[in-house]
Amino acid sequence: MRLLLVFSLMISNLFFSQTKPSLIPYPQSLTIQEGKFVIPKTLILNDKLPKEETEYFKKHLGARVTFQSSGSTEKVHIMHMLIPQPKMPIDPQGDKERYSIDISPKRIFISSYTKQGYFLAIQTLIQLFDEYQEKGEIPAMEIKDNPKFAWRGMHLDVCRHFFTVDEVKQYIDYLAMYKLNTFHWHLTDDQGWRIEIKKYPKLTEIGSRRKESMIGAYVDNTFDGKPYGPYFYTQEQIKDVVKYAEQRHITIVPEIEMPGHALAALSAYPELACTKGPFEPATKWGVFDDVFCPKKETFTFLENVLDEVIKLFPSQYIHIGGDECPKTRWKECPHCQELIKKNNLKDEHGLQSYFIQTIEKYVNSKGRKIIGWDEILEGGLAPNAAVMSWTGVNGGIEAAKSKHFAVMTPGAFCYFDHYQGDPQSEPNAFGGFTPLDKVYSYDPVPSELTAEEAKYILGVQANLWTEYILDFKHVQYMIFPRIMALSEVAWGTSDPKNYKEFENRVIRQFKVLDKMKINYAKSIYNISGKVTPSAKGVAYELSTSQNSQGIKYTTDGTDPTVNSPSYKEPIPVSRAMTIKSAYFEDGQIKSAVSSQSFIPSKTTGKKITLEQQPSENYSFGGAFTLVDGILGNQKQLGKTWLGFQGKDVVAVIDLRVKTQFSEVYFNTLENKGSWIHLAKGAQIFISDDNVNFKMIKEIGKDEIQNVKGKVKLNVGNQNAAYIKVKIENAGIIPAGNPGADSKAWLFVDEIGMN
Repeated sequence: MRLLLVFSLMISNLFFSQTKPSLIPYPQSLTIQEGKFVIPKTLILNDKLPKEETEYFKKHLGARVTFQSSGSTEKVHIMHMLIPQPKMPIDPQGDKERYSIDISPKRIFISSYTKQGYFLAIQTLIQLFDEYQEKGEIPAMEIKDNPKFAWRGMHLDVCRHFFTVDEVKQYIDYLAMYKLNTFHWHLTDDQGWRIEIKKYPKLTEIGSRRKESMIGAYVDNTFDGKPYGPYFYTQEQIKDVVKYAEQRHITIVPEIEMPGHALAALSAYPELACTKGPFEPATKWGVFDDVFCPKKETFTFLENVLDEVIKLFPSQYIHIGGDECPKTRWKECPHCQELIKKNNLKDEHGLQSYFIQTIEKYVNSKGRKIIGWDEILEGGLAPNAAVMSWTGVNGGIEAAKSKHFAVMTPGAFCYFDHYQGDPQSEPNAFGGFTPLDKVYSYDPVPSELTAEEAKYILGVQANLWTEYILDFKHVQYMIFPRIMALSEVAWGTSDPKNYKEFENRVIRQFKVLDKMKINYAKSIYNISGKVTPSAKGVAYELSTSQNSQGIKYTTDGTDPTVNSPSYKEPIPVSRAMTIKSAYFEDGQIKSAVSSQSFIPSKTTGKKITLEQQPSENYSFGGAFTLVDGILGNQKQLGKTWLGFQGKDVVAVIDLRVKTQFSEVYFNTLENKGSWIHLAKGAQIFISDDNVNFKMIKEIGKDEIQNVKGKVKLNVGNQNAAYIKVKIENAGIIPAGNPGADSKAWLFVDEIGMN
């Protein structure tokens, strides 16, 4: 009897996995029931359904929808009941967006507390109709659903590159598809001012254009020579977009950057700076020293700007930026120094807090709240401010512990301008490596928080910065399919242990994206490579979302064909080689060709330990990345580099046995616009016991500068069991550089020896 029960459960689970809808985000509760709802040629809807939301549903389904008077419900296929909200809701936000759907063979019945809940139910129905339309029937099921997080957001930078009103509306539609409810609109920055302010027309006359734009990799320092702009949104266009979003129950949070990222504004009104200028909108990417000066006329200007912004956007929060504000000009400004003394501020960081608090008081006086990037914590957080934690999770933790609300958007998981596949087969990106599975693995509630503190985590957001995104097709490529992973994380039903099941649902969703002609990334079809230690060095492990038996590869640098060797086990790497791989199906190539070159040395595959760990944003592969036999691409800050902010790299490599060598090499990187500086020095040590180390070589900044970070050191004939390499961070960025007075980044890749 027990065996029969187990067998019955196995059959039941198999049936459920085969019939499980490909809904994203997956509901909190979904129960498949007996029977099917046969999809009629024409859906009859109750005419008392919420009007705007139902029109949205009708528009999606097309001519197959008609309405019938509520006087007769016999033939109605879809009905809705608006439930009175409970007087004492357990979760006000959850109740606001809570809904249920009961699909029976006769009809579909929706219930919700609000029109917003009904709209979310509509999104679920749209996905079900898209999936089951060809079959002509939807399994009977009961869905009970509500989100975990109140803030489920996507950001779009329209300053580096501009997108039309129609494109912004499409972007909002993408959020609605996957039940995201917040659109963070980044409207001002160094490279462009994109919102009409009637009181200050020069903001768009001058600040909405630039003389040219940087192109290609940042290190190339090349420009297109083409004037860009004027590009901006009129206030009437803004109102139109806000209304469009409201119809989809999406809140738009505008961002007006201050006190940094202000060059476009200062180019129009230079009197708001600490120096006389002249200024122009930035043509490069990065961070710039000229920022708003905290004087009376500046605050008057910003208050007038915010007055017009607040009238346009009904959102509770106004985003005031607050990030990446160099203190160089403030240190040199007599007014700023006098302000620090007059208000008993500790330093320029205290002045930043003074600036933010002054703005917050004004925004609060208008019945709104401010939210800013986590640098607004510098010098003390404004009393009622919320924090958007991007540099990692610490900003969110600090905010929550001090009873301030926080939105989690750490770069390591939520920056969609990062690479999502092999950088060599992807469009140029800002850097980093954030594939679909990494986004899906994120938990927005830091483990360091208590249950009470966790209540201050409003939710999660992904950001799309557009330095390297020239058009809307590229926008689509960068957010799809990662927006699906974000949506399920934000909804609270993600399960990283069952990532493959989620990935299968994503692949089934691709049919919908194809119909919509969305240019989505197919990176999950491509071959993923992972370097692992082996007895003779390293091995290269290949995988794909498809059947791994379809992987073909070569080791001589030629492209694989259907006749190339089939991948069966990790490929040993004991010499210089280039491994190329691709996925084949029915004799046809189905993926991009992935390529990886190896240049092994005597450290390759050895055990390595780091005294200090890299930043989470640039930590793919951990310490082993430095001995995997792969040299980092100087133009791509992808998965082959480790990044350390304000930290030295101290690596100890266990060579296992005493090993002879005469050369040690490593690479560092320079990209000052992104605060990345070459190492200021390095030392090489050796040991036989991993306790007593002797220095055998030391070099300074000039020598590293001369070879542009590609450091090869002749250390004479050595014989040791351990080698320690210390690569010194440049420290605090000096005046005259982007990010002055901030901690420099040190990027390092392979540490080898011959």
